Amino acid sequence: MRIVLVGPPGAGKGTQAAYLAKNLGIPHISTGDLFRANISQGTPLGQKAQEYMRAGQLVPDEVTIGMARDRMRQPDAADGFLLDGFPRNLAQAEALDEILKADELKLDAVLDLEVPEDEVVKRIAGRRICRNDSSHVFHAIYNQPKAEGVCDICGGELYQREDDSEETVRKRLEVYHSETEPIIDYYKAQGLVVTISALGKVAEVTQRAMAALERDTAS
Repeated sequence: MRIVLVGPPGAGKGTQAAYLAKNLGIPHISTGDLFRANISQGTPLGQKAQEYMRAGQLVPDEVTIGMARDRMRQPDAADGFLLDGFPRNLAQAEALDEILKADELKLDAVLDLEVPEDEVVKRIAGRRICRNDSSHVFHAIYNQPKAEGVCDICGGELYQREDDSEETVRKRLEVYHSETEPIIDYYKAQGLVVTISALGKVAEVTQRAMAALERDTAS
């Protein structure tokens, strides 16, 4: 299967992508991983991306598209893939169609993880990270530490990252609505969109997604 995963920040795309890719037996291709791999390997595209990033500029679409194209053409993706974070705008979606068309392939589904905006803000703005170890993550509502502001694991101070502030989250949502959300309508016109609720426990959302994908591809 060839799947695109979309949804607002805080929808749990990374978590769901990993579980779904494992269940479906296809590679999880995330934009973050593409950038890290190309930069660490010193590829021409990675070098270009690093130049823009060092200058504090956005990496142009053509660089991201090139990385995604190269990754989708690797042997482990021959039978399918799950794209997470790509495409993120209409230009990238159109480019993806051209890449697949050139390889005589097509998408099977675009899985849209739906989460109310207030829930997105609550999920992200409530996160608290340990200063000693960023893998120690708590939440002001869903995973409270035993002592407020103190990591249960190592006793380090818990803090809210600047990127997790409500103001920043709402700005990220504005960018999502203006840049990424239009690709949902683009793919709806192709009959590819499968929308599910991303509320509930991780396993419940995964089961919901798998069932929806099975129904969609069987129809």
